Amino acid sequence: MQTVRLALVGFGNVGRALVRLLERKRALLASQYGLEWVVTGIATGRHGMAVDPQGLDVQEALRLAESGQSIDALCRGPRPASMLDFIRACPADVLFENSPVNHHTGQPAIDHLRTALECGMHAVTANKGPVVHGHALLTETAARSGRKFMFESTVMDGAPIFSLFRQPLPASELMGFMGILNSCTNLMLEMMEQGRELDDVIRYAQSIGIAETDPSADVDGWDAAIKVAALITVLMGEPFTPQQVVREGIRGLSAEDIRAALDAGERWKLVCTARRENGQIHAQVAPQRVPSTSPLYSVGGTSSFVQFEMDTLSGLGILESNPGPDTTAYGLLADLLNALGKTNG
Repeated sequence: MQTVRLALVGFGNVGRALVRLLERKRALLASQYGLEWVVTGIATGRHGMAVDPQGLDVQEALRLAESGQSIDALCRGPRPASMLDFIRACPADVLFENSPVNHHTGQPAIDHLRTALECGMHAVTANKGPVVHGHALLTETAARSGRKFMFESTVMDGAPIFSLFRQPLPASELMGFMGILNSCTNLMLEMMEQGRELDDVIRYAQSIGIAETDPSADVDGWDAAIKVAALITVLMGEPFTPQQVVREGIRGLSAEDIRAALDAGERWKLVCTARRENGQIHAQVAPQRVPSTSPLYSVGGTSSFVQFEMDTLSGLGILESNPGPDTTAYGLLADLLNALGKTNG
């Protein structure tokens, strides 16, 4: 039986969902994969840090964090002074980095992941920023350290997008893709079809936890753009940033626009596209009217969809229906097993 030591940077909805999923899967991980786990460190932005080489009481950590209290009391020894000190001080085999995304630079998550790799840990993240702004650096650092940099949960949560291209599609060239990659705006547009105003649906999305206090990342298309950039960077082999994506959000859509589309048998969707043409990659995020014949038409609620066009397959689509924190947590768990060589992927 192998015991793997885990450290977590970020203990919000996703980090807590991961711990709960690990607990739920504890018996299965032991019986099918010969794997035991222990969390030796948790670092949060607002609720303190704790390191215990013998293993933290994760149930107590969950209770403290969810009640708004500090987890500092769980720390055995001096409290680390910073996130980087935490990573260096934490005896762990794998770091899960789930701090808030920085669409413009990917920091400080890039430094967190690089430090973990240099300390001999596998680095797993659901943070899109490091994939876009630090993919080459982190991949090279992982190779030098003999460790893995994994990021399946960064686009479409736990759906196997990146791993699909690692093994099942050998010698296939990706020419382009199109889809709906921001579930928050997809739900907002659906609610606007029911006659609700944009400000109202933003408040609703915030109330259920799928939009931030500042909703601009979703509403103005930044979240969709960074996901497009991540797919291009990793799957098409071209470094690409969200700033290079032609971007338009949904703020400009009026109630009249929504009704006009419905009257014509169409729906507005925030459509993401990328295509390689004459050696150049062109990428866009923009609201578009889609007809009922489009595969995007019936993608509802907080679901996401992407369709890939390859030189070998003209269209391969993946639909993820109404994901939540557990879905993202599953992508992190899958990355953990892949990093440890516990699967065939």
